[in-house]
Amino acid sequence: MLVFLDFEASSLSERSYPVEVAWVFEDGRGESHLIRPAPGWHDWDPRAEAIHGIARERLEREGMPHDAVAQHMMEQLAGHDLRASAPSWDGKWMSVLLRGAGLPRHGLRLADSDDALVDTARAILLERLGDAAAERLARDLVAQVEHRHARQTPVHRALADARAEHALWRAVREAALAYARDD
Repeated sequence: MLVFLDFEASSLSERSYPVEVAWVFEDGRGESHLIRPAPGWHDWDPRAEAIHGIARERLEREGMPHDAVAQHMMEQLAGHDLRASAPSWDGKWMSVLLRGAGLPRHGLRLADSDDALVDTARAILLERLGDAAAERLARDLVAQVEHRHARQTPVHRALADARAEHALWRAVREAALAYARDD
């Protein structure tokens, strides 16, 4: 099952770590967790805090222990098709979280949510059209839906941003289904 995932982080530095994670399954179920920093995670950029609005003190007070979040992610997400709008950054923070919990750093893998949009449209259209036509039309359809839904600036809260990616995927899926019905 497709899962749209997003992290918020302490900064954009090499020593940054995740402070919040959320995911939304293709069926709409979702979760969000504040992450209490592991010992040794000290990097903090006030500019990042100003963007996501999560204070380090709040993480210490309300966050789940980093290892509990990592273990929960492994239990909930292993075997699913994980997607993120910024897979290089989100993958980095997922790796930091998993390694910090003593879990294999590649225990979960991320791919680009943009690819899921095209793959979904292509799969629906392929049943009705030939390979070349489905590929071209899938990319055009995704571009049209993205234009109509004009990807909004991220809210920079993990659950809201994961839900936005999920909503875009659903809109692409509905557009492809409507095109396939009308063709």
